[in-house]
Amino acid sequence: MKISKLPIRLHASAKAVIALFLNLPGESRASNLVQRVKSLTENEVRNCLEKLTSDFAGRHRNIRQIFLDHLARIEGDPDFNLSLFTEERKLLLGAFFTKEYSIQAAALFNPSIVPHPDQEGLKSGELRFVMSLRATGEGHISSIVFQTGIFDKQGKIILDPPSKYFTRLLRKPDAVQVDGREMDYELEDSSKLPLNEKVIFPSAKSESMGMEDLRLVKFEDLGEACYYGTYTAYDGRQIQTKLIETRDFNQFSIRTLHGPAIQDKGMALFPEKLDGKYAMISRQGGEKIQIMFSNDLYYWEDFQLLMEPKFDWELLQLGNCGSPIKTEKGWLLLTHGVGVLRTYVISAILLDLDNPAKIIGRLNKPLIMANESEREGYVPNVVYTCGFMLHAGLLLIPYAMSDSATGFVTIVLEDLLKEFKL
Repeated sequence: MKISKLPIRLHASAKAVIALFLNLPGESRASNLVQRVKSLTENEVRNCLEKLTSDFAGRHRNIRQIFLDHLARIEGDPDFNLSLFTEERKLLLGAFFTKEYSIQAAALFNPSIVPHPDQEGLKSGELRFVMSLRATGEGHISSIVFQTGIFDKQGKIILDPPSKYFTRLLRKPDAVQVDGREMDYELEDSSKLPLNEKVIFPSAKSESMGMEDLRLVKFEDLGEACYYGTYTAYDGRQIQTKLIETRDFNQFSIRTLHGPAIQDKGMALFPEKLDGKYAMISRQGGEKIQIMFSNDLYYWEDFQLLMEPKFDWELLQLGNCGSPIKTEKGWLLLTHGVGVLRTYVISAILLDLDNPAKIIGRLNKPLIMANESEREGYVPNVVYTCGFMLHAGLLLIPYAMSDSATGFVTIVLEDLLKEFKL
């Protein structure tokens, strides 16, 4: 079986910055700052704004609006009394309550990939795709970024050029609360932004320390398509499994999954209902792969064991590498195995089409391993993916190498299916 590693590499960039609100701790720091800005002369305000615009306007889309948005977060405080502030002074004050955050300062890794909702204007044999990536910055806070491109039937990839900016998608204010905790929220419409520019940064307390390892799937039911993405929300102490929903990658909803079966992390939905139920690959207990079914997308009651470690390269831990893909032979599921020295590899299993709780094929060797050029990085000796795609008989597998870069592998599906020796 030929496994083709393509020469394309996506690397983290410290230039990928977004503007965040600067929260000043303590009772007096914010009010002290307001008074200091209030004491500046109009000439000092104007000069400072001119330099600010010169230094930062090229790094952010509509920097003045960002300053005004951040100003709005403190403007209602009666202790500040900004009624006599000019527009320029308000802009400057908003700038003081702003900070840059480098979303990829530490790493860019763990990709997932799905067909793009817009397939217009392509040549014969081409498929446009959307790839999500986990961007990790200062404090190991993870956010979600996107890369789009085209994959053709010869296995060639053309990546779309990056946007000049990275823009955080803002949360609508009407989040749903349960027992005083934020559970669900919507993001503002982002249809005017290029997809490659959009950043989904933590917007709830439950995910304040990261939105990790999004697993995208194009889910189809009754002729309608929706994109779901399961991810791990981390607040610094606890994890939750959450779900991103979108039909067009312009409007996003964030939901929380519930139920006794929602434990651990790394859950991946099947792309369609099975016998009228949602199905999901999961990992309860941290080392084995489970499967579960539910009538309710947001509530999961039970799970059953699907697969446990067997070979030396997976004895420490098993998990999925994204949602299964339907083939004529069965449901193809990529798995990750962890062996000695916490070395990660990618392998595969085949599940019965009618009863996916039954494994009908299992590779006895890794499919993808880190070579010498891929072993060094933020987390050494790791290859990992959160999703793969099938087009024109070719599997396209984007994969992270040592949490420091992302590459691509192509495999002929028919050749892989032969390896299972059904």
